[in-house]
Amino acid sequence: MSAAQTASQDATVQVPREQYEGMQSQIARMAQDYAELKAQLEWFKRQMFGAKSEKRQEPSPDQIALFNGQAASAAVEVAKIAVPAHERQKRRTGDEVNDTGLRFGPEVPVKEITLSCAELDGPNAEQYEIIDYKTSLRLARQPGSHVVLKYLRPVVRHKAAVAAGLPALITAPAPLGVLDHAQVDVSFLAGLLVDKFVYHTPLYRQHQRLIDEGIVVSRSTLDKWARDAIALLEPIARAVRLMILAGSRLKVDETPIKAGRTKGANGQGKMKQGWLWPILGEEGDIAFYYAASRAGTVVKEVLGENYQGILQTDGYHVYAKYAAGLPGCTHALCWAHTRRAFLKAENIDPQPVAQALEMIRGLYAIERELRAVGADQGTILARRKTTSEPIVDRFFEWVAAEIAKPELLPRSPLAKALGYAKEREPGLREFIKDAWLALDTNDLERALRVIPMGKKNWLFCTTEFGAQQVATIQTLLATCRAHGIDAYTYLVDVCLLYTSDAADE
Repeated sequence: MSAAQTASQDATVQVPREQYEGMQSQIARMAQDYAELKAQLEWFKRQMFGAKSEKRQEPSPDQIALFNGQAASAAVEVAKIAVPAHERQKRRTGDEVNDTGLRFGPEVPVKEITLSCAELDGPNAEQYEIIDYKTSLRLARQPGSHVVLKYLRPVVRHKAAVAAGLPALITAPAPLGVLDHAQVDVSFLAGLLVDKFVYHTPLYRQHQRLIDEGIVVSRSTLDKWARDAIALLEPIARAVRLMILAGSRLKVDETPIKAGRTKGANGQGKMKQGWLWPILGEEGDIAFYYAASRAGTVVKEVLGENYQGILQTDGYHVYAKYAAGLPGCTHALCWAHTRRAFLKAENIDPQPVAQALEMIRGLYAIERELRAVGADQGTILARRKTTSEPIVDRFFEWVAAEIAKPELLPRSPLAKALGYAKEREPGLREFIKDAWLALDTNDLERALRVIPMGKKNWLFCTTEFGAQQVATIQTLLATCRAHGIDAYTYLVDVCLLYTSDAADE
């Protein structure tokens, strides 16, 4: 043994077992911290530069990889095939706006303009005659989309009463309006609500538009008209909600909204955090419920103390707690939220995440096939039992195997995704048993998007009562949208019913 080796052995540091174990524990914590910081960095990069859509473009087997040298060289060596010349026909998208592509319904006003012809106005006009007309269409816009209805009410005099010295003047009554003593037609009220809650145009912008059109109505008046109209609609929205809760299948979610203020020193505190709870029924009806929090007690306010049926939600724990206390309530969960949990770990642990996504992708492929052929409930259940269930079994076997790996960091995004899936396994299996259940709650999330889209324009509700009114009107508008009913036409019809009821009284 050389002198250098002997010196190296003598330089070996001997540490106590307790100190060694502490150092190992510190190294493990540092590795965990590093993984968490890396996950945060990847999340920020994804928010700044990544695609916001959850869709993944699947590579085509016929697509040649750009940097695959073998494939590229093979492509070069492919023999050229002569193709007869032909003229490519441009495929229509349905969005063309020109003389042939402009389309409109019978409700759209058409203003006909007859153009002059130089030959008919010239010195030899008698030599020409009109035999036909050709049509050119132009989409135009004219100022002022509103009209003032001026009712002329006859004032009549009874001739005999005049001779007898009796009161003789009679004035025809004004037409009944949906709001008492309000100079507003039902058509304007419906447009006011649709513009604000469907097209997300705040009242101050509508007010400015009216001014630009030469109509002066105060903003406070517009606000009062909107509030009074929604108050009339509140019983209908409440009836929709009760009808949905009477069903045996529900989907529930929650979305935040700023509503009201806390008590401040000058009476103006911070905006309070409230929540709108959308409820989707089995017939496609949607109801919104406002609450000041998303605590477990609110679930009982939204669904009632003893809901009996299938409840499908995301992974928020208050729903599981609610369903666990009710023997007749079955809690189904959302595969899209499970998928999102794995997507958070995609950049750090791409290989296991790819395996999870591949299995989940297989479940969605089966559902797309069933929807494409319009399968009935019996076919759906049979296909899910024979094809989807084996994929689900394989998925959870894989989850258990991944969790058991010693190299898995406990606080890593992958560990959290695996734990999320394992904890919610019973609820994720429920779709196999009921054909109505979808793999996810995406249809409900699409329905509630009107709230975050609206908040980008009107930002918040000044009061909690205002948030309750948002829930009322969006219940009706979202249900109309779900059933393909024009919201404006519906609101006009409902308001006219209120007017006719007032006339009957």
